[in-house]
Amino acid sequence: MSIIKALQTRSNSICELCSGTQNLTAFVVEPTQSNNADSHILVCETCREQLEDSEKINSNHWRCLNESMWSEIPAVQVMAWRMLNRLDEAWARDLLDMLYLDEETQAWAEATGEANQEDAVVHKDSNGAILQQGDNVVLIQDLKVKGANFTAKRGTAVRRISLVEDNPEHIEGKVEGQQIVILTKYVKKI
Repeated sequence: MSIIKALQTRSNSICELCSGTQNLTAFVVEPTQSNNADSHILVCETCREQLEDSEKINSNHWRCLNESMWSEIPAVQVMAWRMLNRLDEAWARDLLDMLYLDEETQAWAEATGEANQEDAVVHKDSNGAILQQGDNVVLIQDLKVKGANFTAKRGTAVRRISLVEDNPEHIEGKVEGQQIVILTKYVKKI
């Protein structure tokens, strides 16, 4: 029996990640020791595109992992774990905390080195709340803006912040129409 036929039989011809039914293909879960159905999953075109190109990831599409992460098939569990690690969403972190993989499956999931949580830069506000891209914050004290002739007043809301990727103490946002860098210790998430 061919791999695609075995996958279709195993999954009842639905995507093993999102349950889609259109344009299904076999997707190899690297690294693999064998070339059989156990090292592949059946995915739809949407899932395949986002698995192969992280620039195209639509986090709302992956809410389907809430169901598929409980699959008994190790290859599906591995891809669910990897995608949850790629997503920078609170709900994804919550699901990842619930997901249990046996030692062998966990080693397979980590084999690509995709998700080193320890290396991730985490931005926290003055109260220790984790800041995300696009969050809204409020200043907790007056801040003199260097290079500009104004002071950002305490209580000023800064909407849709940007995170400085390589520095967990810096965020960027617009205050009085000017893009500025703000230290995270001077903001509170709202």
